[in-house]
Amino acid sequence: MPGLARKVLICAAVDGLVLQPLHSKKDQQRTSPLIKIKYGTASVSQTSRDSVPELSSPDSSFEAFGIVGILTVFRYSYLISITGRQQVAQIRGQPIYVVTEVALTPCTSQNDAAEAVAKTALALSNREAAHSDDDTASEDDAPRDSGSNDEAIDDVLDHTEGEDSSGETGPSAISRSSIAQDVITRRGSYGRFAKSWFSRSGWTMDQKRNMGLSAEQLERANASKTEAKKGSDAAKRVPRKFPLPSDAVEDDSAAVSLLPKLLRTTQILFGSSRTFYFSYDYDITRSAANPAPPSTPLIPLVNHVDPTFFWNKNVMKPFIDAGVDSLTLPLMQGFVGQRTFTVDSNPPQVDDAAKDSLELKDLDGDNKAAASPASINAGVGSEETHPTEKRFDITVISRRSTKRAGLRYLRRGIDEGGNVANCVESEQILSPAEGTSIPDAKIYSFVQIRGSFPMFFSQSPYSLKPAPVLQHSPDTNYAALKKHFEWLRQKYGLIQCVNLVEKHGVEAPIGQRYEENIKRLNEEESRPEDEQIAFEWFDFHHVCRGMKFENVTVLLDILGPRLEKWGSTVMVNDKVETQQLGAFRTNCMDCLDRTNVCQSSFAKYMLDMQLKELGFDMNLQKDQENAWFNTLWADNGDAISKQYASTGAMKGDYTRTRKRNYRGALTDAGLSLTRLFNGMFNDFFLQTTIDFLLGNVTSLVFAEFEANMMTKDPAISMQKLREQAIELSHKRVIADESEEFIGGWTLLTPNVPDTVRSSSFEEAVLLLTDKALYLCRFDWNLDKVSSFERVDLAHVTKIKFGTYITSTISAAQVDEMRNVGLIVEYNPGVTDITRVNTRSLTTSVSDASKMGREPTSGIDAAEQEPQAAKEAAAAAAASEEKPAPVAAPIAGIAEGIAGFFAPRSQEPQARKIALKALHSITSAADPMAKSKEDEPGAITRLSEMQQVILIASEIERLAIRSQPKLQSKKDEESGLIEKGDIISLADAKKNTGLLEQLGHSLKKMVWA
Repeated sequence: MPGLARKVLICAAVDGLVLQPLHSKKDQQRTSPLIKIKYGTASVSQTSRDSVPELSSPDSSFEAFGIVGILTVFRYSYLISITGRQQVAQIRGQPIYVVTEVALTPCTSQNDAAEAVAKTALALSNREAAHSDDDTASEDDAPRDSGSNDEAIDDVLDHTEGEDSSGETGPSAISRSSIAQDVITRRGSYGRFAKSWFSRSGWTMDQKRNMGLSAEQLERANASKTEAKKGSDAAKRVPRKFPLPSDAVEDDSAAVSLLPKLLRTTQILFGSSRTFYFSYDYDITRSAANPAPPSTPLIPLVNHVDPTFFWNKNVMKPFIDAGVDSLTLPLMQGFVGQRTFTVDSNPPQVDDAAKDSLELKDLDGDNKAAASPASINAGVGSEETHPTEKRFDITVISRRSTKRAGLRYLRRGIDEGGNVANCVESEQILSPAEGTSIPDAKIYSFVQIRGSFPMFFSQSPYSLKPAPVLQHSPDTNYAALKKHFEWLRQKYGLIQCVNLVEKHGVEAPIGQRYEENIKRLNEEESRPEDEQIAFEWFDFHHVCRGMKFENVTVLLDILGPRLEKWGSTVMVNDKVETQQLGAFRTNCMDCLDRTNVCQSSFAKYMLDMQLKELGFDMNLQKDQENAWFNTLWADNGDAISKQYASTGAMKGDYTRTRKRNYRGALTDAGLSLTRLFNGMFNDFFLQTTIDFLLGNVTSLVFAEFEANMMTKDPAISMQKLREQAIELSHKRVIADESEEFIGGWTLLTPNVPDTVRSSSFEEAVLLLTDKALYLCRFDWNLDKVSSFERVDLAHVTKIKFGTYITSTISAAQVDEMRNVGLIVEYNPGVTDITRVNTRSLTTSVSDASKMGREPTSGIDAAEQEPQAAKEAAAAAAASEEKPAPVAAPIAGIAEGIAGFFAPRSQEPQARKIALKALHSITSAADPMAKSKEDEPGAITRLSEMQQVILIASEIERLAIRSQPKLQSKKDEESGLIEKGDIISLADAKKNTGLLEQLGHSLKKMVWA
């Protein structure tokens, strides 16, 4: 496949950013064209070398280790490049890196771009100068990279470039060239040759000269680095504060006010969070059980990766569309860790005198140097190794899915596509240690998965242990669950569900529903028993109560035979010899803490089985603590937990030491409070950023966030959900078959009936027939009609449409063209009713405004609604032959309960239904939006004002037809529509209280 650029030289030209891909030595003969990102439009195209600006100044360009993509918010675009990386593992001779730092360079104008390039170049120069000083003092201790080709020597020198000044180094493997090691580690002794050939910029110098840098200019650049050595730690970091663009205007208030926070959040997410991994030659998005199609020299890596784990696909799209294969570097979020250990096929039975043996070296979980493969690998090839000993690498790769990605409490359960939250594929690879040559060596790959409950549910972020709230109908939940397991079977084969939640308490109902749905799925599919989805409900807290986490062995006793039967994938000479038959799907409520403990136990069980097959019995080894294994899986659990809950994993002390005490319990209590704080304050904007970077929402999400300080959960397409709500409401409330259904819409209406102003609004369904108007208040969580109000069209007296502004705290809420609505006024009669959906339906005829609405109290209550509608229809038919009786209002409380039944004659009071149009354009990224002609329905293509006018015109037309008196009048006299402000902007500003403004300001200060 075409080689990816190992480095990219970035500079600011007159009309755009210029990118020069720099390849390794093995790809020196391959020349990649210069790439230009045009200012303003951020379009990507090839350009000539004539467009390269003068690079005499050392701060006119900087080198990056790869490109993440282009971030575009409205008309502002930024190039995201990798300026820091650290090697964490090596698989099949190919290094794996974690991103430690990224730089964001504006693509708006030359001035902004040049200034950002200069700051980044200065920071990198300061850091390189600092590293050069450190190299002289600690060259003997420097970690070494390796590879199977010339690139290995290059990586020895630059694999730690861009690291923080803390001096932390990542794991590295053993170089296969002892001469190269000697030259590299003792380069100071070889004089000028070693300095020029093995320096960090070494193999890129010739390519820089090709871009126009003369030897004199290179000398000046190097001289400037000497002065940069005095820089502080802050000067060694790329810019982390982002001023507003020079062309920013007040019209973009929402985008402009949140843009600096978005850029900083993006920089933390892709860079300093250290959660994104990449490799130039190895596809880390695919496990051995899920191999990519056979590679060809003409197909780039980006076309081989698994899209489920391709995290920067959306921001990389401009480069993919332009065919710039040398810069399309896929990133994966999750975890990659590697440890090297030694086992003995014939371990000597010795006492304490043999503690100094190298086998199974104990790693201190708190000592990063001891826990790193770099320190362990120091003994490779040592003469002290016994003939019966063998060294292995154990690698853990956890891949977080891009589907339904997000944070705890903001992304729970499943979506309509069958994707679950916190879905992570974890692969454990057992292979001979790098640097050892074993013909026909076996490589083992064991894959297991975790994921949230495959059901629609939510939990409040404002509680330490909130109860899960089930959402939507049982059939909707089952349909989504079925899709989820179809995907799992297609990807992993057989599936074993391991449910770790409590069988009693708040977690029990969702666990029971999960078990029922699995049972239903197995019954409907009628598969053989060994092909059905296996389900094991293991109450972790009950079995392991009293901090006895070692009782997880009970679960291993139950599932061990299945682990042995399904086995793992075995590869010999890059060919699959044995395929893993199925995967364990483990979950608890968050799929973090209990799941980490159990998954590490499954992985250790499988590792022991694999080593036993190779002739090594772990029960006979001298070191039974296996700290190298425990710390690796504990690091994995912490990484996944930080990405989903912003803290390390609970119960991590047991995963690391296989012991549990009160200190671990106190630590977990602190983590719980930290998670509560993050869930209440920090997660909302980060979730919005994640959705935007993945392409789930458009730039409009920031205007919506400014208004609500919240992020919407796109578990179900709102367009589909609204269509289903209209269809369901039609079936439930319109029982008279003689009524012709005209149309249905979803609009906002005040929570309190018969009012225009309200502190809160709800989305309701409006149905229109040839005889009546129905306003249905819908329970969107349970997919049921909670109440409805029927208005006979013969009683409609007035329809008013116009500006309807309900709040003035954000720019989107004061737009007079988008915030519009209508009011339908009518004189209530006997055919006008209100029904509330409860276990015993409540009916109010003619005076529904004075009856308090009751909440839905029963799931089966909606089945009584057709009867209620029939009664309403019967009342309507009776009223056609006799005058409507006078309305019967409810008497005051002082008159007692008896007054409830005492009618009093009075003139009927006019009532009104207030409706506000939903925004026709939202932040949801809808693929169909690119082709409006293909969208079903006319309303979705109309503006807010056009929607309101259409609905008002339809109501007026049918109301006039139902009122003979109006038909006899002239057209100008018979009209019911009146145009005017419902709530004008001026009135809305007067009614927006100081407390509301202060509350929003506080929210914005905390969340934005």
